[in-house]
Amino acid sequence: MSTPFPGTEAGLDLATLDAITEAVESGAGLPEVVRAAARALDASLVLTDRAGQVLAVAARSPADERSVMAEAGDVDVVELRVADRVVGRLRMRPRGAPAGPALLRLVTTLVASEVERVRAPEQATREAIAAFLHGVLRRAFGTREEVVARGREVGLDLEEGACVLVARAHAHAATEDGWRQRVLATAERGARAAVPGAVAALTERAEAVGAEVAVLVPGADGEGARAAEGVLRELRAGLHGHSFALGRSRATGDALLLDRAGHEALLAANVAEGDEERPALAFEETGAYRLLLPAMSEDPAELQRFYAETVEPLVAYDEQYATDLVQTVEAFLDADGNVAGTAESSSRTATRSGTGSSACAS
Repeated sequence: MSTPFPGTEAGLDLATLDAITEAVESGAGLPEVVRAAARALDASLVLTDRAGQVLAVAARSPADERSVMAEAGDVDVVELRVADRVVGRLRMRPRGAPAGPALLRLVTTLVASEVERVRAPEQATREAIAAFLHGVLRRAFGTREEVVARGREVGLDLEEGACVLVARAHAHAATEDGWRQRVLATAERGARAAVPGAVAALTERAEAVGAEVAVLVPGADGEGARAAEGVLRELRAGLHGHSFALGRSRATGDALLLDRAGHEALLAANVAEGDEERPALAFEETGAYRLLLPAMSEDPAELQRFYAETVEPLVAYDEQYATDLVQTVEAFLDADGNVAGTAESSSRTATRSGTGSSACAS
């Protein structure tokens, strides 16, 4: 015979609650706690974290699990809170009569407490990584050695340098609370699938539109390219109804210069914004937009590198073949990119040049 639990629905079997509390006290883990909760609520359950990642499932079959994860009318979603902070969500579909409010509150409180206990160390690590990444991007550390040492404290090896990615997502439909955390988790999952040492955090830029994630990718330049591919692939697969922009910096061997790498990645993401055909760009592919980088006015070597990659080949070609490519580019820029205006200006210049030559000849 079942014994009523004071203050809850009549007929509640204390054994169902005992199973949950025993799983919590024994440290059996979230899967066992959720299975016990499913028995208590007589429901199929899927437990997710704030970002929508599945932590535990108690369903009758894979098909049942997929159904609970779908936006079906008979599926309820309960936010799990600890001290007014959302720690996860419990998706449930009753198998029989829905549980009463008192029982539901009691069970979800137990599950929320277990999520907080199990995930607290991981959350502390995430917060430490985010604080380090934000510090790196605003150049809060004084020396390369300090950056490397601080990185080592959060499990990052920056001895050989790193590069930075900036991934941005825009939702084209109404979004649920916590969708930015979901973008973060998705981007980080894609980066880590390609480069296991990569870490990510939401940026702190007040002017950022949508969800903006910074990804730090330790290692050589090839690692950054692989991580960028992984991030874009995962974002497209996991976030339907969104558009994306992704920028990748050059790799730097000096960890102290990662703030500049962050500026490069942000500039590349801004240039890629709105280009559905090419939503991901490396800094080297941004062309003349590179002149907008603050380092261009601070570091003569940057200007020299830009000149060597863009203007110098045209100068050499003009000298070798007696052409006027540099002059044509100047006319194009003077005409604000108008082709007809460029042609007219070039024609006038050629006419004046021809007249001058004739005068000299006479």
